[in-house]
Amino acid sequence: MSSIDTSLPDELTSSVSDSDEDDGLSKDVIFELLKNRRRREVLSYLLEADETVTLGELAEQIAAWENDTDVNALSSDQRKRVYVALYQTHLPKMDDAGIVEYDQDRGLISLADNADLLMMYLDTDTHKQDRWDRWYAALSVAGLLVVGGALVGVPPLTILPTLGVAGGVVVAFLVLSIVHVVANRQRERSVDGKLSRIE
Repeated sequence: MSSIDTSLPDELTSSVSDSDEDDGLSKDVIFELLKNRRRREVLSYLLEADETVTLGELAEQIAAWENDTDVNALSSDQRKRVYVALYQTHLPKMDDAGIVEYDQDRGLISLADNADLLMMYLDTDTHKQDRWDRWYAALSVAGLLVVGGALVGVPPLTILPTLGVAGGVVVAFLVLSIVHVVANRQRERSVDGKLSRIE
């Protein structure tokens, strides 16, 4: 068994029940939930699955991650250790906080309404994909090739004046910048909405 204390302190447990009434969570509860690796792995798995999963498949995958092996290579003890910890401790706590919906009788788990409050603290693929620097670099290379081609007289580009080609590249950067600003504003509104639910 893990030597890590997975229980929520009494004052945080009362914060969870209080926060259920106003559809939010305190930062103490959020960080208490996220400090445990298994609970973070539950969130990662559910986010990736994007559907209701069984306790058995969740426990197997987390056990495989913890033991750095394939699900098929797990021993029954490795599976059981994770299964019991999820069943008895982690999933009930996450369910109480409104992070997951956990049907203990049927062994079904899915993300709940408050899960998005924790997701923004995780290093998920969604955050990794938000790389505008790649778009700007690609447009810079393309713009350099197009303007360079116009200067040396590459046939399709000789139809337009070089100044017109350069102006087109500038307009492309302007459009990309506008899209970037709009996307950032939407993300900020989304984050502000989530932060307003954190006490």
